Amino acid sequence: MTLSTIFTESVSIAVSTQKRTLLYRSRFIVKATYFSILLILLCKQSIAQNSRFVSGTVKDTSGVALPGVAVAFANNQTGTYTDSDGKFTVQVRKNTKHLSFSFIGFATVEAAIPESGDMTIVMKEAANQLDEVVISVGSRASQRTLTDTPLPIDNVAVKDLQSTGQLTFDKALQYRVPSFNTVQTPVNDATSLLDPYEIRNMGPSRTLILINGKRKNSSALVYTQTSPGRGESGADISAIPMDAIKRVEVLRDGASAQYGSDAIAGVMNIILKDNTDGGSVTMRTGITSKGDGKMVGISLNNGVNVSDKGYINYTIDLSKVGLANRPGTVDAQGEASDFGADINDVKAFLAIKPDAGNINGSPETTASKFLVNGGIDINEHTELYYNAAYVYKKVNSFANYRTPYWRPTDYGLLTPAGEPYLGYRPTFDGDLNDYNGTIGFKTNKNGWNTDVSFTTGGNRQLYTVSNSLNRNTAGLTDSEGNLLYRERSPIIFRAGGYSFSHNVGNIDVSRSISEKVNIAFGSEFRSENFEIIKGDLASYEAGGADSFAGNSAENSFKSNRYNFGGYLDVGVDLTKDFLINATGRYENYSDFGDAFVYKFSSRYKLLDDKITLRGSISTGFRAPSLHQINVQKTQYGFVPGQGIQVSGLVNNVSPQAKLIGVPKLDAERSANFTLGIGAKPSENFNLTIDYYNIKVNNRIVLGNDIGPSGNPDANLDKVLASNNIVGLSFFVNALNTRTSGIDLVASYKNIALGSGTLRFNLAGNYTLKNKREGSVKNPAIIAEAGQTVLNATQEALMFTSRPKYKAILGADYTLGKFNFILTNTVFGPTKFRNAGMNENLQVEFLTKVVTDLGIGYQFNNTISATFNVNNIFNVLPEWKFVALNAEGDAILNNPDAVKVQSNLVTFNQRYSRMTYDGYHFSQLGTTFSMALNVKI
Repeated sequence: MTLSTIFTESVSIAVSTQKRTLLYRSRFIVKATYFSILLILLCKQSIAQNSRFVSGTVKDTSGVALPGVAVAFANNQTGTYTDSDGKFTVQVRKNTKHLSFSFIGFATVEAAIPESGDMTIVMKEAANQLDEVVISVGSRASQRTLTDTPLPIDNVAVKDLQSTGQLTFDKALQYRVPSFNTVQTPVNDATSLLDPYEIRNMGPSRTLILINGKRKNSSALVYTQTSPGRGESGADISAIPMDAIKRVEVLRDGASAQYGSDAIAGVMNIILKDNTDGGSVTMRTGITSKGDGKMVGISLNNGVNVSDKGYINYTIDLSKVGLANRPGTVDAQGEASDFGADINDVKAFLAIKPDAGNINGSPETTASKFLVNGGIDINEHTELYYNAAYVYKKVNSFANYRTPYWRPTDYGLLTPAGEPYLGYRPTFDGDLNDYNGTIGFKTNKNGWNTDVSFTTGGNRQLYTVSNSLNRNTAGLTDSEGNLLYRERSPIIFRAGGYSFSHNVGNIDVSRSISEKVNIAFGSEFRSENFEIIKGDLASYEAGGADSFAGNSAENSFKSNRYNFGGYLDVGVDLTKDFLINATGRYENYSDFGDAFVYKFSSRYKLLDDKITLRGSISTGFRAPSLHQINVQKTQYGFVPGQGIQVSGLVNNVSPQAKLIGVPKLDAERSANFTLGIGAKPSENFNLTIDYYNIKVNNRIVLGNDIGPSGNPDANLDKVLASNNIVGLSFFVNALNTRTSGIDLVASYKNIALGSGTLRFNLAGNYTLKNKREGSVKNPAIIAEAGQTVLNATQEALMFTSRPKYKAILGADYTLGKFNFILTNTVFGPTKFRNAGMNENLQVEFLTKVVTDLGIGYQFNNTISATFNVNNIFNVLPEWKFVALNAEGDAILNNPDAVKVQSNLVTFNQRYSRMTYDGYHFSQLGTTFSMALNVKI
């Protein structure tokens, strides 16, 4: 049997397999729909057999009926709403003891259900309920309400996240917290598994993520492409199912003294649901206005009591999001110039594929998420608590299409026999496994509160490249025509991946010494492990797989470290209005040494608590991650004007780094200052404004590629040439930065409008300063050669590629069983200096307003539905060139010169909407989604 016959049969098998896969998927969707309908019917039958109806009336203290009051079970899941006469009827389980009644502007009422007869509920006017939520972040000495805390904290309820209509937790936060930003990157290889996010433009690694107050593990991925978060890694918050979340606390202040490394920009604490009185099944579906990006998902959240001493709440979330593609129309002249191709050959190909076969948008993603949260009383003083989560995510994406004038042959490996060769499109598949778990004991005895816990977590990513080949082994022959390699290149490559895990032990003790003094102290021990997983031999040898080279054997190894820390926290209420808090923390790391940080914060109330002044000053640190210390690899990336180029990333302890004098990484050090004012002149209106100023010294960056300077007498050129190094990049403590800005949060509620109530919310973030201070700290040999590790592109990526300002204005109107939410999100301008672009120009993304509409309807006490239209007006990112001087003006006055520059920054218009990087919100346009919720 010939190779051609084998290949032809393989293609036939592959096509057949694809057809079967589509058939299986269709059958799966039909079965899932049937299962969902059957589940609803079974749930309704079970409820009918084990429930009864309760009726009543809700009034205010004056006896006036209150329409639109939410009648909920003990788990805060709404059962129904009162009608225009304040009356309600709700179906409850026979063992349900209480109902909860909540309404904007009134204090929530918990009432026992009578054995017989109707209920009469009287509600009193009160402050905003969110103002009185006891928060967990801010001080280790004591928990305080939002009105008491000396620090700026966002408290976001899960219903506010779900109302955005966004599919994942990180994207929902983007449209609720103005200082939080995230984007969905285009073709960026492993970055497609989880998108980078950041608070206050500080990068993903400077926000500490907690789950129920315990540190969540970092992702195994370090972003190495020219994308937001370059050179950093963060926890995969997109993996957390929203239906498992009770609320989210976002502390917008440096908190290294309280929580340790990574808390320079702030802390996000994700509080899990702990309800036990039933749950719900939610079915979701959605699609973009272009007809792609189809989504289907089902989620189950439920909670039950464990005897009469404990509880368990669990969530299962299964989803699939289809590919969405927004390619540009590729420019033939730019292609011919970049690839040195005949213009006629380029035009002939683009006539068949105007987008050059490129797929540019959001990848196909399948996810399975499981989470459990529970606790049980051991005795009257001690509770055992636990939570655990496991997430599997598979992402199918694509590399840039290899056109025939770019790759003139596939050596007969990818094109079916008898068909003309038209190039090929490598695929990139990622398999992500993420887990975390905590078990601990809380004891309250003799006034002492003790919390002892153990937390473990990990993230593992494996990559597969398909429909590609190793060009250097595919057809390489000797002078006699014999293959230099025993076998031809494979077309599927296991490229290896990365793994990160940690184990954390915590002891936290607190006590109220008196009515005015609270103390807390504790310690943490953490061990971390990072592994670079080797790929198949063919994935990295002789250049590796085309589009994404695997991890080589010499670059694959395991590393670990440990650290120990302790803290002391003291809070003193000098008067009922004046609070001061002080915290000190010491840490010791096995790989770089010690760190000591502190924090002082204060709050003063005026005018019967209507005005609150608050502020803090602190120092912080961020330890270099194991990823940054150890990762090294061969990398493919787009270089404007040159297409896809190969570069090398070496770690700081490698021989190559030592040759050019790269020092070992040290910790970043920060100094934070915040000052704010809160105003609550009435029960319906509140406002907070906070100024922040963050200085970071020795900030770690992944520098740009360093190659020969062109001067053969330069020491750098001599070292590179003598060691056969073409170019390399590395991590280095390269600079000091200053970031400052203003956060604003305002709410006006309980506005009577017709038979309903209206609430307005405004939140905004404005960046006053985000820039480098002082010169770049280049290794001496690089500085002598006139080169730098931080060029204009990397500097723009760090400081100006996120919105200058962002504001969220929302209106929430409740009318009986209807709820309407209209939100406008203003994304301010971003600026970027694309690599290869003329130095007299920069790219600026224009300010845009994205409008979202959500409509909710409560059919009865069991079934509710929501419909969302995100980005109603199909607003897309839009950019323009901006001249930096007279030379730039001259370029902009020349259409041909502008076209050349445009091709440079968009890879010849492949990324015409986003210029490949620097954009600030999704390019997918209008999307529609619907969710059906059934209580069980």
